[in-house]
Amino acid sequence: MPNKFWKIPLLNPAGAIRLAILGFILCIVFFGGWLVMIRMPGESYKGELPQLTPQEVLLREALQQDVEKLAGEIGRRNYLYYDGLITATNFLEGSLKQAGYEVQRQGYEIDNQTYYNLEVEIPGAEFPEEIVVVGGHYDSAYTSFAANDNGTGSAATLELARLFAGKKPAKTLRFVEFVNEEPPFFQTDKMGSFVYAKRCRDRNENVVAMLSLETMGYYSDEIGSQQYPFPLDLIYPLQGNFIGFVGNTAFQLLVRKSIDSFRRHAQFPSEGAALPGMIQGVGWSDHWAFWQQGYPAVMVTDTAPFRYPYYHTEEDTPDKIDYERLARVVAGLEKVIADLVK
Repeated sequence: MPNKFWKIPLLNPAGAIRLAILGFILCIVFFGGWLVMIRMPGESYKGELPQLTPQEVLLREALQQDVEKLAGEIGRRNYLYYDGLITATNFLEGSLKQAGYEVQRQGYEIDNQTYYNLEVEIPGAEFPEEIVVVGGHYDSAYTSFAANDNGTGSAATLELARLFAGKKPAKTLRFVEFVNEEPPFFQTDKMGSFVYAKRCRDRNENVVAMLSLETMGYYSDEIGSQQYPFPLDLIYPLQGNFIGFVGNTAFQLLVRKSIDSFRRHAQFPSEGAALPGMIQGVGWSDHWAFWQQGYPAVMVTDTAPFRYPYYHTEEDTPDKIDYERLARVVAGLEKVIADLVK
């Protein structure tokens, strides 16, 4: 066969230049995306975890008591198990009152049943119009006992509220226990955090930051214990021993600010990302509701189904939680919140 059939045509000079320019542009886009979405300030902590401080020991015990109350004693708590949900509402409300707060029980109706978000507020001493919201949902999914998802997040919200009781932040600080994050209300206008965020928008409130505390208590040092949606599995660690800070590209500055503060104050592994909301898992909690109203919000999570084998099952029980590591995370978040409300 003639050699001409085996020859690969070469680009002419103009084509080669265009190809080089395209390659350069793609490199810039890739590098820019990495800087904005993946590269976070500071460094994730590596090495042996230090001994718990006396405050962290008390925090560990309090978190365990809260989770055992919610997921052990109360158990299932959602629209199908309405009595359990109201028992959880009453427990959280009473605990916040014991911490010295006046609790706002904000109710709304679905199919002749009333559901409640619980809000407490510390008015800002210098910038009261600027509001930082910290919250987690307290309802359970399906027939799950919901120790990790989201007994840990609602317990962390409660304990952080206790830690800030009596303090005088520069900005207004709110702690909110959200209802109805789970199906069938997930990412609908019946979701408790959506109702709350819309209320904030309707009142023209200036929410400058929101931290969604979601499924925070399961950790593993085993290689392969951490999964991700593609292509994140090519970038992030394969050990599920870190806490994640997850946001979208629109509010990447809050992600960066939050994880930078955590890394400066906490000796605990952490990873962060500001990703397009279409990526699986990025919008899977109450922070999504605040995005819908144009408010900056970040999810703090152990990555839930990408790590936790008992996600949304009846095996999500209090004995699965690593309360020591959860206490370290919550202690670090206390510092993050203190920085956000300066």
